[in-house]
Amino acid sequence: MGILNTLLKAVTWWNGSTLNTAIYTRRKGVKVGEDDQGNIFYRTADDSRRWVMFNGEAEASRVSPDWHGWLHRTFDELPSEKPLQHKDWEKPHQENLTGTALAYAPAGSIRASTAPAERRDYEAWVPE
Repeated sequence: MGILNTLLKAVTWWNGSTLNTAIYTRRKGVKVGEDDQGNIFYRTADDSRRWVMFNGEAEASRVSPDWHGWLHRTFDELPSEKPLQHKDWEKPHQENLTGTALAYAPAGSIRASTAPAERRDYEAWVPE
């Protein structure tokens, strides 16, 4: 299984880093922090590049707003050293669940967990 995992890392990017990214990170990366999902954030020594190594599936919405701001140079302070001030009405960060079993399904959807209510004010059209 080790050879197969190494081969997959060389040619895929969606289940973690590619082999080239892992080598570049080992050679040039300076670890600056880790978020609550286990994603690890790096920069180069001169801070010319910043990137994240995902813990599991590479899905951009798994990066919290705090770290997203640092990655895109909205601010230079590390969220681990100077956390952002959050309002009491803000909801906690949640990744994009579209396409998963946990995605929102409105009432009446075929994916909804409950059967739609019986409607008496509607009669479905039946072709003759």
